[in-house]
Amino acid sequence: MFSKNKISETNKSDPAADANKPAATMPPAATAPAAKPASSAAPAPAAPPKAKPPASALSTDLTITGNLKTTGDIQIEGKIKGDIRAHLLTVGEGATVEGEIVADDVVVNGRVIGRVRGLKVRLTSSARVEGDIIHKTIAIESGAHFEGSVQRQEDPLNSKSDTKPIPKTAT
Repeated sequence: MFSKNKISETNKSDPAADANKPAATMPPAATAPAAKPASSAAPAPAAPPKAKPPASALSTDLTITGNLKTTGDIQIEGKIKGDIRAHLLTVGEGATVEGEIVADDVVVNGRVIGRVRGLKVRLTSSARVEGDIIHKTIAIESGAHFEGSVQRQEDPLNSKSDTKPIPKTAT
């Protein structure tokens, strides 16, 4: 579309003045024929993503009797007697949970008495679990104490995915 000869011919008028100018500049329309003005080229900015709230922490001197439910994260250091449902649940080393745990991600450092359901379940070396674990993936560190059964399911969070108990036959 443009040739170097035409550009250099138009700039031959005053070589001294051209020494301080950048090489041939083209109008914006020539460099990007389909370009739109900057204000209309970008879509309206989306609302900034909401910051993830910090984990709820239950301290060592706290005892709760009742169920807990959140879409966020919970760090437990005290004692809970009830069921817990969360996104990420961390049971601290000195903590005790008596009830069912249902979470996307479960990390047990302390004691759990009851069923654990999670997409990812991790029992650290200081964990003590008495109950069944239903998981998609599981990690059990050396030194963890576990009494119960382990069952892998694709969707362990869905309570309808429970397997029916095997009926006892009369002898």
